[in-house]
Amino acid sequence: MVLDRDGTIVIDRDYLDDPAQLEFLPRAAQGLRLLHERGHRLVVVTNQSAVGRGWLSLERLREINARFIAMVESAGAKIAGLYYCPHRPEENCACRKPRTRLLEDAAAELGFEPASAVVIGDKSSDVEFGRRAGALTMLVSANGLTREGEPSRADYVVADLMEAAGILAGGPRVRSASGAARAG
Repeated sequence: MVLDRDGTIVIDRDYLDDPAQLEFLPRAAQGLRLLHERGHRLVVVTNQSAVGRGWLSLERLREINARFIAMVESAGAKIAGLYYCPHRPEENCACRKPRTRLLEDAAAELGFEPASAVVIGDKSSDVEFGRRAGALTMLVSANGLTREGEPSRADYVVADLMEAAGILAGGPRVRSASGAARAG
């Protein structure tokens, strides 16, 4: 299970720079716990260009990541790995989503095939990231659109991580207006 952080698990604060501002999205903590209880290893892959832009130090990002991991553990789940890209988009690095370098690194370190993963995120880059790896993709969205307002290309559109957990448990599915499958 490969998840984006901001906008998928926690509220997207647009360049979060304070660990105290981390806050779970509704039903995210419960969804993480349920996914963990069902045996899914939780891997977080996140673009953090605020570092490359000079708005956030690596030290501060480590503090944010430590608090995030503690929050997830308090919710009854465990992060198997947390991977981040600190580069600006214009640097054209191999680790910034939608490129798959961080997923490949996670797969090598944790022993899974990228194509066997489920990728969950809220942005078009998250969906493209999963598609490039051959993984099952889920978009967290209330209206079937990506965070950028684009139609979903994800395999599933879910309202939150609890709905994603339900789909992965084999719950009923219906088609959304965008054509993506939705839990019923």
